[in-house]
Amino acid sequence: MRVQERGDGRLRRRAVAAAGALALTGVLSALVPAPEARAAGAPATPAATATATGADAATAAGDTRPALPAPTGPYAVGTVTRHLVDHARKDPWKPERGDRQVVISLFYPAGHEPERPAGRETGPRTAPHMDAASAAHFGSARGAGTFNYHVRPDAAGWAATRTHARVAAPVAQGSRALPVVLYSAGLGDPRTWNTGLVEELASRGYVVVTVDHTHDSSEVRLADGELAESALPALAGASGPEVDAALRKAMKARVDDTRFVLDTLGSAQWRRGLPRGLGDAVDLRRVGMAGQSAGGFTAAQALHDDRRLKAGINMDGQMDFPLPDSTGSRLSSVAREGVDRPFLLMGSDGPGAADNRASWASFRQHARGWQAELTMAGAEHGTYTDAVSLLPAFARRGALSEEDLRQDVGTVRPERAVAATHAYVVAFFDRFLKQQDGRLLDGPSPRFPEMAFQGKPAS
Repeated sequence: MRVQERGDGRLRRRAVAAAGALALTGVLSALVPAPEARAAGAPATPAATATATGADAATAAGDTRPALPAPTGPYAVGTVTRHLVDHARKDPWKPERGDRQVVISLFYPAGHEPERPAGRETGPRTAPHMDAASAAHFGSARGAGTFNYHVRPDAAGWAATRTHARVAAPVAQGSRALPVVLYSAGLGDPRTWNTGLVEELASRGYVVVTVDHTHDSSEVRLADGELAESALPALAGASGPEVDAALRKAMKARVDDTRFVLDTLGSAQWRRGLPRGLGDAVDLRRVGMAGQSAGGFTAAQALHDDRRLKAGINMDGQMDFPLPDSTGSRLSSVAREGVDRPFLLMGSDGPGAADNRASWASFRQHARGWQAELTMAGAEHGTYTDAVSLLPAFARRGALSEEDLRQDVGTVRPERAVAATHAYVVAFFDRFLKQQDGRLLDGPSPRFPEMAFQGKPAS
């Protein structure tokens, strides 16, 4: 999300010029007090040529229901959620609440479910995109569906969307040494807000761990059932220094959450509590990270700070802050210093793309490992999320305007955006975590004319 100038530009001044490029667009436009919130695998298709299904495909079939794209890899997908507590630190947003709580979901290759006799419901259930309480809050006036994506409060049935992943399904037979990818969503977005991409990776042999950053994410359902809401809407009307401090707090919390999750994954005792076979199948020598917006910034900063991460992807995330730090620079340490491991930048070409230029240029100048930058033609900031699959169908139902839809996900065809995003993300991690190089990252491809390289990939 990005801060947009509205009316006389007061919002932009409150956000200190480019504050929202970390994803505060709607958060800071929530100036009016809001009411309380109301309460299995697809046929294998090569990643580089697949056209993922989504809202447009559903419409072509006469179905206007919002739907996530079906994964195209050879594996079915399983999922499980775990609630973690970091006893080494207090919650940075609400220290009075005690130790930091972090919720994660794991998506992984699962065995294909045997055919069931007609009328019989047995075996693991398919997971919802969001649990009912989280979906209700996400779609309320205080949720990210409204303040990040312009969907009218309570106008979209977010709880009806389902994933393709079976809850607690056994890991695929013969799975061993599976590479791991961590995923971090944009500021204010929940961990569920790129499930289409996450399931694609899992269907292709990765264990993907999605991380909710509590009190940053729109909402997080904790172990006791409490719904922890985002602290970010309270920044509406805040001063420039207050916004800057909040963004720096958010980034530190995100990186700390990431490193805590890596610590947890490294515990053999903790992994024994995962679905059958999964704990022994992960290969923690091959761990990468991806994220969108502030999540992409998180991936880069975590890679900079923690050598357990071997490769990373930033999808349209600015890597600097509204105000200079004590050194006089607005750039983050990762933008100033780069990283020495493989990294891919994937950007949009809308008006807000200029917000990335300074930090991305510095990052590329100082990077010492393989790196490349791609731009998707016709893309906006939300194109790299589930928004591109779900919002077109909601717009057809009147839940948001066509203009808001265009501002959210651009003009690129949704199924093309999904196919390109999935193909390049899979190709990157295949190359640098699996050592399987399909050459897609070598330069422009006629299969994906939407994707343009900014300069040549560099080693």
